[in-house]
Amino acid sequence: MTAVRIDHNAWVMVGDGEKALFFRNEGDATYPNLEVVNVMQHENPRTGEQGTDRPGRAFSSMGTHRSAMQETNWHRLEKHRFAKEIADVLYTAAHRGDYSQLVIAAPPMIMGDLRKAMHKEVSDKVVAEVSKDLTNMPADAIEKALTANGPEARQ
Repeated sequence: MTAVRIDHNAWVMVGDGEKALFFRNEGDATYPNLEVVNVMQHENPRTGEQGTDRPGRAFSSMGTHRSAMQETNWHRLEKHRFAKEIADVLYTAAHRGDYSQLVIAAPPMIMGDLRKAMHKEVSDKVVAEVSKDLTNMPADAIEKALTANGPEARQ
């Protein structure tokens, strides 16, 4: 991962499909000190606990051809919805002027969802993206992971 520069007062959003951590850098670019600003958690039980119906069937109007439909992955759908909620929180904070720079760290699927859902006002403030899940790490480990060297960050 290429070293990410996190300026003083820049925000860092670390999230996945079930949890989002919002940090502000109280340190400087050389010695970041990420302090939690907000935490969002989204309860997302496994698909079997969310969907109880059997998959539907499609019937062809020509003849007696029948086919089973693929079962909906409710767990994955909730992850996509949560990414939209994260994007909305980032937009509200950007619109209030809470941050001028944003670093985002999220698994690839969530990163894609965030890119699609982000308002231009937010995407203009993104200075780095890291396609990696860092949500279960403590703040000091996140600081080290973001400022380390390697091939995964885009600035």
